[in-house]
Amino acid sequence: MSDLPELRAHASYPVLAEIQDTARRLRGHVLETPVWRWQTGAMQQLDPATEVWLKMELFQLTGTFKLRGALNSMARLDAAARRRGVVAASAGNHAMAVAYAAKVADVGAKLVMPAGASPARVAACREWGAQVVLLPDVHAAFAHAQQLAAQEGRTMVHPFDGPLIVQGTGTVGLELMRQVAGLEAVVVPVGGGGLCAGIAAAVKQINPACKVYGAEPAGADAMTHSFEAGRPQVLERVETVADSLGAPYAMDYSFGVCSRFVDGMVRVSDEAIRDAMRMLYRDMKLATEPATAVSTAALLGPLRGRLEGRKVALVLCGANLDAARFAELLAA
Repeated sequence: MSDLPELRAHASYPVLAEIQDTARRLRGHVLETPVWRWQTGAMQQLDPATEVWLKMELFQLTGTFKLRGALNSMARLDAAARRRGVVAASAGNHAMAVAYAAKVADVGAKLVMPAGASPARVAACREWGAQVVLLPDVHAAFAHAQQLAAQEGRTMVHPFDGPLIVQGTGTVGLELMRQVAGLEAVVVPVGGGGLCAGIAAAVKQINPACKVYGAEPAGADAMTHSFEAGRPQVLERVETVADSLGAPYAMDYSFGVCSRFVDGMVRVSDEAIRDAMRMLYRDMKLATEPATAVSTAALLGPLRGRLEGRKVALVLCGANLDAARFAELLAA
């Protein structure tokens, strides 16, 4: 592993060397997820010159990109911190990633999840050995996780903020730029912004001309409000079918990285997200969670005029939902 702490002191974003170092550290512990070209169905309605590639992070271990940041965080714990364990708050995907990473690292994990989280996700966390605490909503979950960190000395593994998380997500962008030559744009689903921050940092440091757009559900648009205000914003309410993107606020680090590297933010409706899920299932035979369809909804909606005729990558971020919920969402 290369020695990079001096870079961290001088940069408010992950420099490319740090992302490359993280990729080497994670090699063998995460999958290099494939890219597929989408050429049928919905894509046939676009300008014929448009080339659309899917970055299949839904095939990652634990079913989500979150594992990259969680493993990177676990790898940086010292011996005392490992003994005290970790804590995280999440509606499911991050919790699953932390539970799996903690099991691999032999570190105790306590997870605080909203009571409405998918039972399948809760069960997976418990099967990997984590303690799970259920609270009424995501706000209460975050507050209790912070209490546990203070009272028990556990290390908080944040779902979307901080250098270690963004270094981890940056490895998605690193892979993508190697896998698809000549990309002109990348569209990334945004909840708290950790995935978008990391991918954008990697993409822009490799090719500054490649555009990076973040896409949010209209009912969970903290990053879009933050871009408009010029500083991190807090939402009074989160209401979206894409529960994995339901971050109630943006935070300084991920917002700062997104502000530096992301070319723009767009919103998509729950109806457009469901339509995109149907298209991904019909055309590409992919059973995705709503969050994963947000990049497709953005390409076919608010970004269509900007991206037709371009070589575009859509990041598909996860697929952690059960068959009954998937069918329910598509039937709505």
